[in-house]
Amino acid sequence: MPELPEVEVVRRGLADHVLGRRVREVEVLHPRSVRRQPGGGPELVERLTGQVLRAVRRRGKYLWVELGPLDADAPDAALLAHLGMSGQLLVQPAERPDEKHLRIRLRFADDGPELRFVDQRTFGGLTVVDVAGPEALPLPVVHIGRDPLDPAFDGEAAVAGLRRRRTGLKRALLDQTLVSGIGNIYADEALWRAQLHYERPTATLTRPEGRRVLAAATEVMGEALAAGGTSFDALYVDVHGESGYFDRTLAVYGQEDRPCPRCGTPVRRAPFMNRSSYWCPHCQPRPRRRHA
Repeated sequence: MPELPEVEVVRRGLADHVLGRRVREVEVLHPRSVRRQPGGGPELVERLTGQVLRAVRRRGKYLWVELGPLDADAPDAALLAHLGMSGQLLVQPAERPDEKHLRIRLRFADDGPELRFVDQRTFGGLTVVDVAGPEALPLPVVHIGRDPLDPAFDGEAAVAGLRRRRTGLKRALLDQTLVSGIGNIYADEALWRAQLHYERPTATLTRPEGRRVLAAATEVMGEALAAGGTSFDALYVDVHGESGYFDRTLAVYGQEDRPCPRCGTPVRRAPFMNRSSYWCPHCQPRPRRRHA
């Protein structure tokens, strides 16, 4: 699934092309893409038609568009995008042929480029939701923690949160209520940079180690963002359908049996939460088990 850098690339593209535009027409082409909307396609159409897209926001891996008058103090609602495994938000000229897996189309009152939601595997979708709180967050996002690229991110509080957990370090990094935006790719890359094993018990993590791994996550995600994100296939693209290229500089993720860039030891892979973890056994030694 896309992680913070990939979602931020999409957010910036949307901000460049859809802000201030009024939705004239909404076309739902697949019911699974609106399954999170309680009233399905008809409700999404009703709540979106006539709305102005006033801002594009992100928290961690969560992306939404604020809906409502531009001069209002707060939005009326939010269009929440669930990208899932293969969801794409594309800005396309109206005359361009429909994509094979086009699921939802937004046409605008200015007759300019359309916003299309394309999703090959239909795990994602769009939902119009209510907002709450002083930040007008979409209700499904209110419990999500801030991410390391957020100016209001409290690094010391995040370190304390990591150390309070009673789990492995990578599991804690993937907990979006604690630190958002870090997924499987950037967790592995950050742990490699911090020279910490993914199974390191968080209860044994020192404050300097916690700061080090969060600094590494911030650094690697910043570099990935500058490269347009990590694209392993044609499913991870920006609003123009262009792929990122950070996968060319990954140190350990997806690099099984290749030499570690730091020491030359072959990178190893292990099953992890229905996914995989990649690490260097020399730079990131497995934690010693405590004996009773």
